[in-house]
Amino acid sequence: MSDLCRLIWYALTGLFRSRAALEAEILVLRHQLNVLRRKSPKRLAFGNIDRLVFAALYRVSPGVLDGLKILKPQTVIRWHRAGFRAYWRWKSRPRGGRPKIPADIRQLIRDMSVANPLWGAPRIHGELLKLGIDVGQTTVAKYMARRRQPPSQGWKTFLRNHADGIASMDLFVVPTISFRLLYGFLILQHSRRELLWLGVTARPSAHWIARQLTEAYGWQQAPPYIVRDRDCVYGAVVIQRLRAMGIRDRPISPQSPWQNGYSERLIGSIRRDCLDHVVVFGERHLRHLLKSYQKYYNEARTHLSLHKDAPIPRTIQTVGRTLAMPVLGGLHHQGTSNNIRFRRFLLLSEQFERSCQGESPIGDAWRTTARSFCTTPHGVHP
Repeated sequence: MSDLCRLIWYALTGLFRSRAALEAEILVLRHQLNVLRRKSPKRLAFGNIDRLVFAALYRVSPGVLDGLKILKPQTVIRWHRAGFRAYWRWKSRPRGGRPKIPADIRQLIRDMSVANPLWGAPRIHGELLKLGIDVGQTTVAKYMARRRQPPSQGWKTFLRNHADGIASMDLFVVPTISFRLLYGFLILQHSRRELLWLGVTARPSAHWIARQLTEAYGWQQAPPYIVRDRDCVYGAVVIQRLRAMGIRDRPISPQSPWQNGYSERLIGSIRRDCLDHVVVFGERHLRHLLKSYQKYYNEARTHLSLHKDAPIPRTIQTVGRTLAMPVLGGLHHQGTSNNIRFRRFLLLSEQFERSCQGESPIGDAWRTTARSFCTTPHGVHP
């Protein structure tokens, strides 16, 4: 600071000195600088006051760069620009302004933008307003997740949206008590994981599979696509039958059973839940077991992908005492209500459907009415 005051004092006294005296002093100072440059280190250390003085002199008169000896002109220019940025950063500092958005709301905006890649800032802003969170749309756009690529849905969402039009079929082998091999054939609907058809034969052929497809979709709407493996048993007869039914054949890649994962997983469930615990006597016995398992699988067994529901939705029974009903000869037990009226209505509806010989919308309506009636308080049996 004393050097700065001394410099200011010399500047003031120089106003009253003659031009010849000033030029002589300048020559002396230049010679002293030349002497010091020969003995001083190559890089000198400058303090903040030194930088301020040089930058201010450059601001007043840019021509002083020609008289610099102990530092380069680019150094003074860099100091001046740094001072310019610091000045405007200080002048533009926040003075209060809008309150900051809480961290949980910022995280919520980010999570909503990640979970809904097709949504923009206006859509997310509208959802936040419905949740009682009053923030601006520009704030939502500021805290949304940034994407390098255009927004797109994931494979899981894409497959779930197209599951209603996809089915799959597959064959599996079952050994019998006499060491013979029987073949089971299944058709699975992907939308609700419903086991649509189960067939049994000792000699699978293309004509037999074509007949099974005809029987499976005789009274039901055929899916647009069906997935299968590249087994040689699916011959030209099967492909022609699929085309005649309006189904597009989609075989999986060679040696890629994971592409037909739903059917492979179902075959594993059939083995773990049923076939691994019994000894099959013959074709008739296996057909009976598979039909019993199909009824258990579709109407009772809960699935994680269906939010713990069955392929055919089960009615929540909140009336009566819970009983464990044996299924598949006691391999499994289904929890059900002991409401006598409920069981009587279900029995009547099953008999009515059986009399209609197949699936009937009247029978479905009768069963739905029975279940809704028996799950209400007035359906309690005294």
